[in-house]
Amino acid sequence: MDLFSNNEITNLLPYEGTVLYFGKVLSLPMANQYFTELYNTIEWRNDEAVIFGKHIITNRKVAWYGDKPFNYTYSNTTKKALTWTKELLFLKQLAEEKTEATYNSCLLNLYHDGNEGMAWHSDGEKMLQKNGAIASLSFGAERKFSFKHKQSKSTASLILEHGSLLVMKDETQTHWQHRLPPTTSVKRPRINLTFRSIMEY
Repeated sequence: MDLFSNNEITNLLPYEGTVLYFGKVLSLPMANQYFTELYNTIEWRNDEAVIFGKHIITNRKVAWYGDKPFNYTYSNTTKKALTWTKELLFLKQLAEEKTEATYNSCLLNLYHDGNEGMAWHSDGEKMLQKNGAIASLSFGAERKFSFKHKQSKSTASLILEHGSLLVMKDETQTHWQHRLPPTTSVKRPRINLTFRSIMEY
């Protein structure tokens, strides 16, 4: 099923998880401004992964920021968090107010066009707060975002708009995977910010 934004904030998942879509939380001028600032000022790097022993470098670019120089390991590679920019701090506060949660880090993705996407996965790394909230802010090209239940294979999808906010929380990462499917129809870039909580032991 396809679930598009409306005025009611309801759970997009039928069971075993919570995904809330707040729609556009920034005006169009502000969303345009932040897209430009993030595109030009973030320390973007091509993402890397080690898959079946092979070192992969993606066209998609990423950046990792946080309260402290947290290490974040996924796909068998580790990143050290950079210091927040003023733009990221403002957007973190906005996400915290809307989602009623707190975050200490942010993984950013830059997709240059629709050919770049993200395969099915869950954000279940051990250093993340278990069942914690992950807030996702989107800027630029509108893209489809999909969920698939790990057992039943039930799916749900929506379109993430320019300047919009989505939150995944509770048992979502345990029971569901998500992805950003590639598409040849999108020619413009998209920036995605995912605010997270790293646990310190």
